[in-house]
Amino acid sequence: MVYTVTFNPAIDYVIYTDEMKIGTVNRAENEKIYFGGKGINVSIILNELGIKSEALGFVAGFTGEAIEKGMAKGGIKTDFVHLDEGFSRINVKIRSSSETELNGQGPKVPEEKINALFKKFDKIQDGDTIVLAGSIPSSLPLDIYEKILKNLQNKNVRTVVDATGDLLMNVLKYKPFLIKPNNFELGEIFGVTLKTIEDISDCALKLKEMGAVNVLISMAGDGALLVDEDGKIHVCGVCKGNVKNSVGAGDSMVAGFIAGCEKKSYEYALKLGTAAGGATAFSEGLAQKDLIYSLMEQL
Repeated sequence: MVYTVTFNPAIDYVIYTDEMKIGTVNRAENEKIYFGGKGINVSIILNELGIKSEALGFVAGFTGEAIEKGMAKGGIKTDFVHLDEGFSRINVKIRSSSETELNGQGPKVPEEKINALFKKFDKIQDGDTIVLAGSIPSSLPLDIYEKILKNLQNKNVRTVVDATGDLLMNVLKYKPFLIKPNNFELGEIFGVTLKTIEDISDCALKLKEMGAVNVLISMAGDGALLVDEDGKIHVCGVCKGNVKNSVGAGDSMVAGFIAGCEKKSYEYALKLGTAAGGATAFSEGLAQKDLIYSLMEQL
């Protein structure tokens, strides 16, 4: 089983309008609603690719109820901790001549609810996978990723961490199965500007030496690079298409890679991850399986 953790799930309210004008009334030409958060995005794409998962995290209020119902309607199992106060956030995303976003803050999480989440980790067994993705809300301890991995370190669990900066660096000692910084985040980690594939692979190898089992680097229009558990470097080109969406492509890549690992080799996993990320970038929302497998044929 794959478990995904989303500390701050959201309803994404996407508005399409010709031109956004500040200080006056703007009217939408079209609008869509998606259920999001990085871990939830991973679960949605895994479901598209035939891999069952269970989404964990915190929800609150009427928006939290809507997220749970929406996930269930999509065939995705959830086991969220319910908060007594506040409501799960709403993110407003305006699509006009440029993209503008206004993301909600989300509810505060008291200590007893954090403990309730940790109790849910008891169900995770040897051979399972857990995905930790995204930033940490201000009401949670900054070392919560470390605490989760420490809690699981005596089990044979594959841990996937999609985070940046200290959030990422501080978990390397627990030897996560997969980490996925992009090339810019990778450069920030080491305080350098990465100009070539060789620069990127050298820094990715350093992260492996520091504890990561597999290091997946997304490189936007230049494709992706993987340093696998044996230290072998794989490079995958980019899919061709019309970019429509900048939200969830990285999460889709993580999901595709996990699904690929369930079935075949690291080379296949890299291609499936790249296709899934591209399919989301070329879609209004998250990718669907037909487009993912269609893009696979390009790689």
